[in-house]
Amino acid sequence: MELRELGRSGLRVSPLCLGGNVFGWTANEADSFRLLDRFVEAGGNFIDTADVYSVWAPGHQGGESERVIGNWLAQGGGRREKVVIATKVGMELAPDRKGLAAAYIRRAVEDSLRRLRVERIDLYQAHKDDPETPLEETLGAFAELIREGKVRAIGASNHEAPRLREALETSARLGLPRYESLQPHYNLAERMRYEAALEAVCQEEGLGVIPYFSLAAGFLTGKYRSEADLGQSPRGQGVAKYLDERGLGILAALDAVAARHGATPARVALAWMMARPGITAPIASATKPEQLEELLAATALRLDQEDMEHLDRASVG
Repeated sequence: MELRELGRSGLRVSPLCLGGNVFGWTANEADSFRLLDRFVEAGGNFIDTADVYSVWAPGHQGGESERVIGNWLAQGGGRREKVVIATKVGMELAPDRKGLAAAYIRRAVEDSLRRLRVERIDLYQAHKDDPETPLEETLGAFAELIREGKVRAIGASNHEAPRLREALETSARLGLPRYESLQPHYNLAERMRYEAALEAVCQEEGLGVIPYFSLAAGFLTGKYRSEADLGQSPRGQGVAKYLDERGLGILAALDAVAARHGATPARVALAWMMARPGITAPIASATKPEQLEELLAATALRLDQEDMEHLDRASVG
């Protein structure tokens, strides 16, 4: 895979980011290791996780994904040198473990470093905005971690455009490291929350963009086409909102473009994102080898202008 620059961070990443939310949850450690090995073998180098993964699962406390990745890295074989590790801080792990206050960031980064079994996190992201903590405090804490060599670059996730711009202006005003990337909710079915305002900020400021929910919780794979299909997986009810005229029109467009290329809707949906201006790498996860192969195949699919316009027409609004 041809690597891409992530904002102005100096990090070079693959055009597909492997989502680690499933590691230690719906993918056990052995299966996670196989997925990670195959991703790197295929040329991928970008892995995204968070300290909160997978606190929502019964019996989990958070940190499960980071721990699996750390155990994988500890096998050696040059694994650490081959990958860019991104993790996040800020989502609630417990009532006293959340937010972006300096003291908590300091505590959380040490926990993540220990679980990941690394000396430095390549991309450390504010998982969501914390309006109760001054931006000067948050960015100052991140600056200290960068000076100490514990973090290479910082990014933001789940930030609205005004706050993202304010954070960037604060960094410039105080001479502090800035957010070099944004991780927004964005895909062919969910366009406006990013394109309406965030896209302009990212492009003006040269931020890398690494969207999550790239396949709209599975809807863009074409697996769910009617109410009867929603029971196929636990995620089914989450895509019911897309089963309207627009959603079905998007699936029809994906089917048409996929047929032209001998591909699948999932490959086309990811290839569309990879071809969008300003998008560095969509994040997608897999629990099975065949799912990962589908994701990897998307990196080799080149859509032409006609394809892009067809998909754009179907997904506007």
